[in-house]
Amino acid sequence: MAVLESAADAAAEAPAWRGGFGRLWSAAVVSRFGDALRTAALPLLAASLTTDPMLVALVTAGGFLPWLLFGLLGGAVADRVDQRRAMWAVDLVRGVLMAAFAAAVALGHASIALLIALAFALTALETLFDNAATALLPALVPRPALGRANARLMTGQQLVGGFLAAPLVPLLLTAGDGVPYVADALTFALAAALVASLRTPAPERAARKPGSTLRAETAEGLRALWSERSLRVLCVATTLCNTGVGALVATLVLHVTGWLHAGHGGYAAAIAAYGAGSVAGGLLATGVARRLGRLGSVLMAGVIQTVCLAAIGSIRELWVSIAAMAVFGVMGMVWNVNQVTLMQERTPQAMLGRTSAAFRTLAVAGAPLGALLGGAAASSWGLNTPALVASGLFLAAVAALIPALTS
Repeated sequence: MAVLESAADAAAEAPAWRGGFGRLWSAAVVSRFGDALRTAALPLLAASLTTDPMLVALVTAGGFLPWLLFGLLGGAVADRVDQRRAMWAVDLVRGVLMAAFAAAVALGHASIALLIALAFALTALETLFDNAATALLPALVPRPALGRANARLMTGQQLVGGFLAAPLVPLLLTAGDGVPYVADALTFALAAALVASLRTPAPERAARKPGSTLRAETAEGLRALWSERSLRVLCVATTLCNTGVGALVATLVLHVTGWLHAGHGGYAAAIAAYGAGSVAGGLLATGVARRLGRLGSVLMAGVIQTVCLAAIGSIRELWVSIAAMAVFGVMGMVWNVNQVTLMQERTPQAMLGRTSAAFRTLAVAGAPLGALLGGAAASSWGLNTPALVASGLFLAAVAALIPALTS
């Protein structure tokens, strides 16, 4: 029930900034800043290389596919290794890849194939990093503080990622096509140094059973996810939403610059509006959960996001899309904070990496399909139709959540 779900939040502790959480927060925010520069710059680079919506969508799809191939494995590994070491090592490798890509762009060697390869490689490494980070947080803050810790993490990431970084991309591009990617490489290096400096003891783990394999441990994570009703329903709903988001994001640059004729400035404004909304959503997420419960908060967010997507796809005005993207960001943060916190609260610490991986792999599975669906819809029916397709998928997600909320 919503009242029972929100009782723990009413007495929630605020996570202490000193020590491990402060450094983890700083690393996450720094890394997100660089990621946002790259995420905003890549579609513009792709659009300059081709006018084919399907090829632009393939760049986004390439960034999601590794979760299907390596996501479950990344979670099993995250439960076995020192999560801090895994995180900083992965960030160092990603920094080297970004530096090499920046050089290729500066020298004029960029191509759609290279963009797809980069997106694939970075996300393959991300499967280990993100699962390790999700599993590490409960070891750094008390359980009652998880909701606020997740809200602060995600709010900080969105503040620098959507509200500060994205508007800087057009300015950075005037200094050189490779400059946003150089900045991303530097943020990976700084984030790695921050995580490496953590002195919090690694979480204790029970001894593995003799002969235990990664495959068997991965299966345990899937069973743990599917045995918890609220997590199972939430996973199905998130998968549907991610399919819709994949359709929207893959073609958003074409929607704004082509259907709305708003140019690169309009695209940057839409991304910035989403980022600003996400920051506001992070500030509201804990309070909303107190009133509606975690699942109730997610349901409300899904309903409002459905309306926003319908407006983006049907009203041919830039200001409408900017306003809808802002509200979409608010509700997206409410959804994400409560989804992650619910999973951390209802999963044993020793299983969290695998359960997180199972949830995320199944949820992310919809994104590459959505990216391809969005590209096909834009090519066949118009550049505004991916947003309408996304709206229908969000509506289906809301319908999937209702039985769990009323049971």
